[in-house]
Amino acid sequence: MALFERNRSNRIREGSSTESYSQINPYIDELVEHYKARLLKETNLEALTSLSQGEMRLRIEQLVSQFMSEEKVIISRQDKEFLLTRIIDESVGYGPLEPLLNDPDITEILINGHKEVYIEKTGKLQLTGITFRDERHVRHVIDRIVAPLGRRIDESSPMVDARLPDGSRVNAVIPPISLNGTLISIRKFRKEPFKMKDLLGFDSLEAKMAAFLQAIVKAKMSILISGGTGSGKTTLLNVLGSEIPAAERVITIEDSAELRLDRPNVVGMEARPANVEGSGEISIRQLVKNALRMRPDRIIVGEVRGSEAFDMLQAMNTGHEGSLTTVHANTPADALRRIEGMVVMAGMDLPTHIVREYIVGAIDFIVQGERLTDGTRKITSISEVFTSEDGKIVVNEIFKFQRIEMDEDGTVKGQFVPTGIIPNCLERLRVFGQEIDPSIFQSKGVKTIGSSYTL
Repeated sequence: MALFERNRSNRIREGSSTESYSQINPYIDELVEHYKARLLKETNLEALTSLSQGEMRLRIEQLVSQFMSEEKVIISRQDKEFLLTRIIDESVGYGPLEPLLNDPDITEILINGHKEVYIEKTGKLQLTGITFRDERHVRHVIDRIVAPLGRRIDESSPMVDARLPDGSRVNAVIPPISLNGTLISIRKFRKEPFKMKDLLGFDSLEAKMAAFLQAIVKAKMSILISGGTGSGKTTLLNVLGSEIPAAERVITIEDSAELRLDRPNVVGMEARPANVEGSGEISIRQLVKNALRMRPDRIIVGEVRGSEAFDMLQAMNTGHEGSLTTVHANTPADALRRIEGMVVMAGMDLPTHIVREYIVGAIDFIVQGERLTDGTRKITSISEVFTSEDGKIVVNEIFKFQRIEMDEDGTVKGQFVPTGIIPNCLERLRVFGQEIDPSIFQSKGVKTIGSSYTL
């Protein structure tokens, strides 16, 4: 065979990174393609993928060794190890993305066409040396991700949301919508869900704020988590959801399942997009309505984006206190306005003051998250929402992150401070067995601004 009459002396340097192997030794790249083709042609790939990772690797190693023996191909142990890894990754894995997906320090993977792959580590984006062979190679990877979920991506449906088996969130866009080839964004989630102690370790909040958040969750107060993209909303939702007492039945509703609550008695539902014929769609709104028939103590909606906001507010107002959800917004005031706009989108012909009464009757607290310019994520505000005696919606900021300065290296310096406002919920907390010392809300001479306003 002509392929194996090539010069086999060009070996991969010891210690080279995997992404540069095929550039250094294109012969190995050709071997990978050749043996992948033989595996597809001569083996039952479905039976292979049903094996455990260890068994699958052993079986592929046996088959490839058999093929190499038949063809009298001899390569070094290092080359063979790389050959097997590439075949497994590209036949039953995610190709060049595998080492990035397996790196616990990487939180985001961004693919800008086949020549450019960025990663996020410690909140900072950096370019990797990883590339794909061509656009077909990238499309092969995204097809492997979405196919098991019953979703598709093609010219008639050029955008898709999906998730990996570990819960990582995937979004992909292809031409003609994308002008830069296939674009893939992967938001990774760690195997062990974050706990409140982890957020304290990351300095995302301080101990008094953590104790207060845990207390209001246990006292069945409804919380709206607000923030921009990548601000840590889902992580915080997961942490607070895990604080719900074990005796309560929790139903989670998500567009793309990613919540993993570390507690018993939790069941989840996931929205479904329309199929190829344009039918079969199950919306978040339908799931919220259905959840009310499933005897929930609390409902957690991963994110409200549209008309489902009205059903969520209704659920919170009709005996499902202590529910949690998130919304994209830059401030607590913006979050309330967005919810108000979503209720209008639901087609409810209600006057503004009725809509606002619905909102304030359903939402007790707004927790604002933010990703700062240095890449760190902070809970920048915890605000209580209630109706004043004159009927206005009052937003009282109880805790806030107060910026002080920025270092030369771009690090944001600041401190978490109470605003001095005592929340109205302390008596309710006491009734639920959550004793909070009022002194934690004292500002102790720290000057704060913008801590209370009306809408």
